Amino acid sequence: MSHKHAAASRLLGKCLALAGLAAIALAPLPVQAQSKYPDRPVRVILPFGAGGVADITTRLVAEKLGDKLGQRFVVENNPGAGGVAAARAVMQSPADGYTLAVFSNGTAISVNLFKSLPFDPVKDFVPVSAMGYFDLIFVTNANGPYKTLGDFMKAAKEKPGALNVGTIAAGSTQNLGAELFKSVTGLDFVIVPFKTSGDVLVGLERDDVQMGTEFYAALRGGLDAKKFIPVAVSGLKRGEYLPDAPTVKEAGNVDFEATSWNAIFAKAGTPPEIVATLNKALNEVLADPEVRKKALEMGIEARGSTPQELEARLKSDIAKWGKVIDTAKIEKR
Repeated sequence: MSHKHAAASRLLGKCLALAGLAAIALAPLPVQAQSKYPDRPVRVILPFGAGGVADITTRLVAEKLGDKLGQRFVVENNPGAGGVAAARAVMQSPADGYTLAVFSNGTAISVNLFKSLPFDPVKDFVPVSAMGYFDLIFVTNANGPYKTLGDFMKAAKEKPGALNVGTIAAGSTQNLGAELFKSVTGLDFVIVPFKTSGDVLVGLERDDVQMGTEFYAALRGGLDAKKFIPVAVSGLKRGEYLPDAPTVKEAGNVDFEATSWNAIFAKAGTPPEIVATLNKALNEVLADPEVRKKALEMGIEARGSTPQELEARLKSDIAKWGKVIDTAKIEKR
């Protein structure tokens, strides 16, 4: 071989070697480099203040979720009308699963209660899983004449407009539950909104109102002290915490159901694999006997869901409570 041919051959070899290195450099790297979710603390934004049922439930679940996934789930209280402040905090964060929202049936109510809600819980968020379900309790004064829901309904029929039902603020779940009961029974009674749950109970003891609608956590002390009679629960089945209290459907022979819930949502665009990781972990946590027992003490049935079930519930409740708000002619905010 001539010196020219040998030099050309060596040059060609170097070029091929460089081309090979370039190809290796440009080839996609193995997917192994992606870190596993979660690899840092996760924020859970709650649209309620500290100490309430939703706050206690979320903190209970968040602690167990952190144990299961190996990172802290930090609950942040961000209360405000319509859950707007909490929703904004999540919407302003990346869609990476590190900032989550707690929504409730109150979120579904807000869609129709506010003239202009600056977020859409269906379009701007993706459902992860329900955390708990809880019913309204219909109560009467233990020293009063109405020992059953039937007693109250009979008196309301005989004395139209004479009986009062106490709830907290107009547009609350408690208030709309009473409005729904009024609508499906066709009874004529006055719904009296109070500022706080404590005010409702004082009104009941004073006979300012003859029946009240509240959640178990707010009523527990009075029920334990036998001050009030739980004449009905608002769900489709009796609660484990009040097994002797019939459902409104059983006691009143009417088609009635009003179930409250709270749930975890993520910002729209969150990767499906992260939603799946959270959903699996949440359902496992909510099946934990210790979690179920502690939730039940507050009148909550700890139970997860699929994202699809949660989305269906949200949409159904938006439609349901929208009709109740319209029928009751509740002024929009």
